[in-house]
Amino acid sequence: MQRLRKFYLILLISAFSSPVFAQYKIRGTVYDSTLSYPIEAVSVLSSSGHFAVTNKNGLYEIDVQEKDSIWFSYLNKATQKFPVLKIQNPLAFDISIQINIPVMKEVKIFPKDYKRDSLQNRLDYAKVFNYQKPRLKTMTPQMGVGAGFDLDEIINMFRFKRNKSIAAFQRRLLLDERDKFVDHRFSKALVRRLTQLDGAALDSFMLVFRPSYAFTQLTNDYDFQLYIKRSFNRYKKGLPPDPYMKQEEIEEE
Repeated sequence: MQRLRKFYLILLISAFSSPVFAQYKIRGTVYDSTLSYPIEAVSVLSSSGHFAVTNKNGLYEIDVQEKDSIWFSYLNKATQKFPVLKIQNPLAFDISIQINIPVMKEVKIFPKDYKRDSLQNRLDYAKVFNYQKPRLKTMTPQMGVGAGFDLDEIINMFRFKRNKSIAAFQRRLLLDERDKFVDHRFSKALVRRLTQLDGAALDSFMLVFRPSYAFTQLTNDYDFQLYIKRSFNRYKKGLPPDPYMKQEEIEEE
């Protein structure tokens, strides 16, 4: 019995003589060097062996002891150690680490607008759209001397390769502008809504029954939609496009 008392006495003395360290929590946010962007996946370590990782908002929380120090590590680069006792606000210990977050420049996306795109195209290629075949032009000098011919126009008249190239480019631009106008009115969204076609069937219908530029330009919305509905009825019966449309395309060419 006496030995048992001695054993409990030793345990009691050992318990009071052993150092007891207070437990704390350190919380905060880790930012980049500009203090603008929180950083995810930053390791937070303590000298007593505790470990934490920042979340997507850069937030962390770690258990520490009074005599601990903590430090932060990102991409194998560690910060200095911060003694717990010197942290003035342990529940909001925010820091920044030397890393730059690449931020893309702002990109503005505008919805597709046929009229705006067409006007912009006209501005970009104004010289080509306004091109006219060179011809003799008279000039009236300011000093009252008799009228003469424009020398630049005379020179341009003999620049056959250049004139031919510009004229061909002008025709391509005009044809492209017409195609885009037809695409704008004869759109998949409109045809799908009126016919309920989709997929390969929709593609086939739009290819076979595509209206001419002249018809698209001169027809009002009601008649244009009526054309689509009538063409759809012909499509279901396996008939070709309306002969009137074919004749109009031939005359246009």
